[in-house]
Amino acid sequence: MAARDVAGSDGAAWDVAALDLDAYLARIGAQRPSAPDLAALTHVHRAHALTVPFENLDVLLGRGVSVALPDVQAKLVVARRGGYCYEHGLLLSAALSALGFAVTRRLARIGDPEVVARGRSHLVTLVELDGRAWLADTGFGSGLLEPVPLVDGLVTEQGGWAFRTVLGLDGGWRLQERSHEGSWSTHYTVPDEQTFPVDVEHANHVTSTSPHSRFVGQVVVQRKDDERARLLVGNRYTVLTPDAPPEHRVVAPEELGGLLAELGLLLTPDEIAVLVALPPRDA
Repeated sequence: MAARDVAGSDGAAWDVAALDLDAYLARIGAQRPSAPDLAALTHVHRAHALTVPFENLDVLLGRGVSVALPDVQAKLVVARRGGYCYEHGLLLSAALSALGFAVTRRLARIGDPEVVARGRSHLVTLVELDGRAWLADTGFGSGLLEPVPLVDGLVTEQGGWAFRTVLGLDGGWRLQERSHEGSWSTHYTVPDEQTFPVDVEHANHVTSTSPHSRFVGQVVVQRKDDERARLLVGNRYTVLTPDAPPEHRVVAPEELGGLLAELGLLLTPDEIAVLVALPPRDA
């Protein structure tokens, strides 16, 4: 992996020193690890994934999304809100770097570029540990609960969910997940291409402002645990489980605030009113 960072090397480019590590660990309910090993990586990743929601609400509330680490920390740690992939990825990678892990940030392409070519719009973290690369990603919403090793064809079980990593002929790693029907679908492809802070800034700008972005004009909130994934997109609420068809229902305007609270997001009545007033759009 190129452009690794731990605190004190390339971490300066990503402003790792701005992170309050103790506050972050308290936010996710994780103990400070004694060493940067696999148990520590798994502990921090799982605690983050199960605690911090995936959400885009500040885009809809007109505040925009900052990818400056102090702003990410103020929102996800201090204000106890959630965020989308750039915020999750920057926070997790900074914490891992501060804990002594060798990390590399990469912008991935949603899906498989050999099927449909999409822009690099999803931020993940690669961790080098004991001579092996691991994929860490708490910012996909309905993706990993724990990091997975980048081994071609390896299937990993996490709770009831099954994931597979596949190395393409283009050198990109595919993260796939098995559906309740037994088929595999590709969440995203991580190309062998270095990512710089400016790349994340540009990708975030498109994701938070483009009318073609799924995060502009509609609520997107997701939570996942060992047994289920809960997705709110617009006014459509979906519950996914590893071994059964998805369950869908439409959320009435008066239900929105309560459902967001169940998903870990406490908003003011004025904020909820803004979200309720959004015109419907296709997911």
